[in-house]
Amino acid sequence: MLCCCNSLNRYERLDSKLERKMMEVKQSSIQGHNSFRSIDSIILRFPRFKEGLKEIRGVFELYDEDSNGTIDNQELKRCLQKLQFHCTDQEIGDLFVSCDVDESNGIQFNEFIVLLCLIHLLAGPSSSSHSPSTVGSPELKATFDTIIEAFLFLDKNGDGKLNKKDIIKAMNEDFPMEKSPTHITKSRFKEMDWNKDGKVSFREFLFSLIDWVGLESTDEIPVTAI
Repeated sequence: MLCCCNSLNRYERLDSKLERKMMEVKQSSIQGHNSFRSIDSIILRFPRFKEGLKEIRGVFELYDEDSNGTIDNQELKRCLQKLQFHCTDQEIGDLFVSCDVDESNGIQFNEFIVLLCLIHLLAGPSSSSHSPSTVGSPELKATFDTIIEAFLFLDKNGDGKLNKKDIIKAMNEDFPMEKSPTHITKSRFKEMDWNKDGKVSFREFLFSLIDWVGLESTDEIPVTAI
C-alpha cells in the first residue's frame, strides 16, 4: 500500500518532521505526568477515544464541499486556511499524500481523523497556549492530546517512533509474570508497521489505533453518488 517512490519520499519527509515534533513534546513533558501505565490502560480508553473522535464527522462534512464522501486537495487547502494552519503547498501535498493511504486522490473520513491529529501535533498540542485552536472543541483537542500521550508512553527511548523493543517492553514490563505471548506482540507490531521498515511512525500508529477503536466500522460516512 505504501510503495510508490514519490509517495515514499513524502511519507519520509512528513514522518521525519513528526518524529522531531514528538521528541520535542517528549522533552517538554519529561517532568510531566503520563496517565498510561500499561497497554491495558490504553485499551481501556478506546471507548473514550471513539466518543471523542466522533465529533470530527461534523468537521469532515463541513469541508467536504461537494458532499462526495472525500476531501480533495483544493478542499483540503481551504480547510487548512479556515483552521488557521499555515503551511506551504509542499506541506499540504505531503499531508494529503501521506493520509490518502488508499491512493484514491481523496481524503476519506478515517484518513481525515489522522490528518487532523497530525495537524494538531504539528501546530503544537495543548502546551501552546498562545496559538489559536486549530482542530475544534476542547474535548477534541483533549482526545488528540491523550492519543499523543499514549504514543509517548509506548515510545520508550523517546526517538519519536516505535520499534519492536518498545512494544515488547510496554506489553511486558508492568506485568513481568504475565508476559504477552511473543506471537501476539509480533502480530500487534506487524499491524502497525505497514511498510515493514522495523519502525512505526505516529501516522502509522494513528491508522492502527482507529482500526482497533472500531470507529470507521460503525461511523463511516457513506459516499454520495456523483
